[in-house]
Amino acid sequence: MTQGNALKSGGSLLERAAQIYDFNSGLRIAPPAPLASAVAEAAPVEKPAAETPPQVERPKAEKAQVSPPAAPHRPLAASRFGKVDREALRTAGYILPDAPVTGLAEEFRIIKRQLLLGVSGDHIAEDKRRTILVCSSQPNEGKTFSAVNLALSLATEKDLEVLLVDGDFDKPEVLSTLGLEEGPGLIDAIADPAADVESHVIRTDIEGLAVLPAGSRTNNVTELLASSRTRQVLADLTRRHPRRIVLFDSPPALMASPATVLATHVGQVMMVVRADVTTESDLREAVGLLSGCDAVSLMLNAAGFAANGRRFGSYYGYSHD
Repeated sequence: MTQGNALKSGGSLLERAAQIYDFNSGLRIAPPAPLASAVAEAAPVEKPAAETPPQVERPKAEKAQVSPPAAPHRPLAASRFGKVDREALRTAGYILPDAPVTGLAEEFRIIKRQLLLGVSGDHIAEDKRRTILVCSSQPNEGKTFSAVNLALSLATEKDLEVLLVDGDFDKPEVLSTLGLEEGPGLIDAIADPAADVESHVIRTDIEGLAVLPAGSRTNNVTELLASSRTRQVLADLTRRHPRRIVLFDSPPALMASPATVLATHVGQVMMVVRADVTTESDLREAVGLLSGCDAVSLMLNAAGFAANGRRFGSYYGYSHD
């Protein structure tokens, strides 16, 4: 394939995407491990006892010093609540957890299973295993559509919950897609050292699904994301919720610099490739910009099915006359 050619369709999403390139752009997944090993809280490490100093007899009048009481545990901040517009999602072609199984739902079931292998594997740093970035090289390639559908699919998992973060700070679309109200979000929590990011999280009426807005508009988003405060905020999102998967919808890699910085904070990147639109040169350049994350996989979007190809979901729709 020559540079600049659009990617062609054929086969299932994962199979088609994995066969396109030879630079290890397929799903790089380690042998599966029990999911509980990735979501269980780390056991506290017992510190070795300090060496006991020689006993010194004190005068009777001297009182032993008393250690100050430990600081009280800070309770989790109260989250907001929002009701998802299910009818708008259904009309726009999104999957819904309580809807009949469709071909699209089956495709995202396969995709999430591959990503969850990375969550439970030991080839990704433990502090990043439960963070995933959904990105594309250019606008209008379906990254937000894919991120929302992936979040809705992950929300059906019995042992997990998903937090969908709108990381497209210049053009946030997650809240409007779900029918949720705007409000403070990730950038506000990063900019304010005293803020608790959980207070900006929106709990939804879809069980297992929460959303974190992008937040206030600012001119120094990239610099804020590169700060140590961001690492602290993102660590809080997972540390206090051991069953949570954090899923980011980022801006296109070739259009905005925040995607490059966000890639350094996550364990996996899922690149959305639009069939017959995304060019090889754009994809290679975008993957290079996201090199801060070692685990990059491809998802082929808007691909037609071959006449003799597999059609996921048709099994569930079969009925006898």
